[in-house]
Amino acid sequence: MSQGFFITGTDTEIGKTHSAVALIRLYQEQGKRVLAMKPVASGCEILPDGSWWNDDVARLTAATGQTDLEWMNPYRFLPPVSPHIAAREAGVEIELPRIVDHYRRLQTQADIVLVEGAGGWLAPLSDSLFMSDMARSLGLPVILVVGMRLGCINHALLTAKAVCDSGLELAGWVANCVQPPQAAYTANLDTLKRHIPAPLLLEIPYQPAA
Repeated sequence: MSQGFFITGTDTEIGKTHSAVALIRLYQEQGKRVLAMKPVASGCEILPDGSWWNDDVARLTAATGQTDLEWMNPYRFLPPVSPHIAAREAGVEIELPRIVDHYRRLQTQADIVLVEGAGGWLAPLSDSLFMSDMARSLGLPVILVVGMRLGCINHALLTAKAVCDSGLELAGWVANCVQPPQAAYTANLDTLKRHIPAPLLLEIPYQPAA
């Protein structure tokens, strides 16, 4: 049975995809066959040939070599807004059983499947569903991406507590520098190491191009 992880973050635009790609490469270096899943993607474009394009999906598939986008990205929306708003505007209901079914298929083809959420842990999928419900329906250990910037300690500890309170395992966390090193970066990192009840898996330096 392959292993899976659900990747969430302290916020949007804090490098979940960037961190997921780094994890994919790490596992590949260990000889693992890794696949990715982005169940819900908003902020898509339709290309001249009629195909859909999303930056997160494109970066994940470039790292894994996946070509079947229908299975790794079952829900996609044009406007770059919260998934529950994009889905409502499109007249679509995001169904967790469909996402689970797609994950199970990918699971048969890989040693590790990384499932990247959208937004943060409590980003809404509908009026009654949240990203945390997706993680619970999949039953996966969670990897938390922390955007290292002012305010990240509070955001990280709140999210880590919410994950643990959900009954899911917090498998680890990633420190991703989303801006030039913040003041007291080392002290902030040490504080997070002491208080997040999971190991630091990766520390990713600031990379402007990323």
